[in-house]
Amino acid sequence: MQGTLTLIPTPIDEENPLEGVALNLLKKAALEDKDSSLFVIEELKIGRQRWLRFGLPRECVDSFILLNEHNATTVSQELVKELKAGKNVYIMSDGGLPAFCDPGREIVDLCHKEKIKVTSTPFSNSISLALALSGFSHSRFVFEGFLPAKTEERLPVIKSILNEPRTVILMDTPYRLKKVLEDFKSTEREIFLALDLNSKKEELIRGKAKTILAKLNDLKREFILVLAPLNQ
Repeated sequence: MQGTLTLIPTPIDEENPLEGVALNLLKKAALEDKDSSLFVIEELKIGRQRWLRFGLPRECVDSFILLNEHNATTVSQELVKELKAGKNVYIMSDGGLPAFCDPGREIVDLCHKEKIKVTSTPFSNSISLALALSGFSHSRFVFEGFLPAKTEERLPVIKSILNEPRTVILMDTPYRLKKVLEDFKSTEREIFLALDLNSKKEELIRGKAKTILAKLNDLKREFILVLAPLNQ
């Protein structure tokens, strides 16, 4: 079985504790599942200091893997091999959400391409979390929010979105999920659909809208849709 890539959001300050679910998950991974767990950080000194401040096992600090802007491509490829071999990878940046405007984006992208599961411990902002989990390039992105409900207003907005070269984020009410997917059936641009984020029902799907529409059984779910940039 393949492993899972888990993003671990951490406090942006040096005072607050690590979120509880993340803390317990890392403790279990470090103590009970250490032979199948790999811990990835951005910078050695800061990563070690934060790990110890969170009260996590000191024994792990010597085995941290560095992933940063200088080595992201090489390390991401190596980690994907480990994930395929069954290792679970936990990735933390120096502070905040890994893979959001962060070198970790590259490994998330590779995982989607290789059909490796990606998830995250709880994070309170669904927009940035969906972007991080998408793996799409998002150095520049557009938040379009909710599409107009009326057809005569909706169609021009959709046309504008499809001509937008940057990454685009959409959200809507659960009962409009099917309609939104249908609106983008004609495009060959890849989309990322984040369903029920941070819940037991979480499902993350990347592909063409028409393929996703044919695959989904339940079309009334909380969702965020991310449209890939034109150059990806």
